[in-house]
Amino acid sequence: MSSVTAPPPDPNRPSLRLGSVAPDFSAETTLGPIKSFHEWLGNSWGILFSHPGDFTPVCTTELGEVARRAKAGDWEKRNIKVIGISANGLEEHYKWVKDINEYGTKSISETDVQYPIIADADRHISYLYDMLDYQDATNIDTKAGLPFTIRSVYVIDSAKKIRLKLDYPAVAGRNFDEIIRAVDAIQLGDKYKVATPVNWRPGEDVIVHASVQGEEAKRLFPEHTVHYPYLRTTPLKV
Repeated sequence: MSSVTAPPPDPNRPSLRLGSVAPDFSAETTLGPIKSFHEWLGNSWGILFSHPGDFTPVCTTELGEVARRAKAGDWEKRNIKVIGISANGLEEHYKWVKDINEYGTKSISETDVQYPIIADADRHISYLYDMLDYQDATNIDTKAGLPFTIRSVYVIDSAKKIRLKLDYPAVAGRNFDEIIRAVDAIQLGDKYKVATPVNWRPGEDVIVHASVQGEEAKRLFPEHTVHYPYLRTTPLKV
């Protein structure tokens, strides 16, 4: 049995919500130590994503996808830094990255993980971000007797505030098309006073934000259409 102990569940601990400041932390990663997560982010947005454990099949496919998205420029063009985390040590991470790169290159396209993965064997950071699964009896590290991290995604803006939080069950791999689509929608809304409708894709019409009324709406969105007083759509040239 491992001597590492995870913090016990605390029902009175405030949960992280949209708009909460993302907790700062220091960590050891596959690309070297991070003294302050906030300083590491700098003026960038961040995506912090957890996985239950190294050498797990679903996560092997996910981390490879994140690497391929990096190569395609998907993170850089959105000013995003990506960072993974799991309850394993650095040596396990290094060995697993070799598998991720080999499988991804062989099965999909060239894969080279060049973003940091946090070693969180004591579950300290996972606890800060409410990533520990105390409820699912099947998601337990039987060797250590500790809960695994759940498959979480945090999107954090340049002000260090949480803008999106997603939790996935162990059997469902993440859809990074949707995560990127959501980031695009959030960043667009920040810049242009708009919201995005169901199934929106970049280039499609958007919704005029409720805070924009009267002459301001005509000035900002001269081509907008009023469907109902509460629903106005407009093309948006960006």
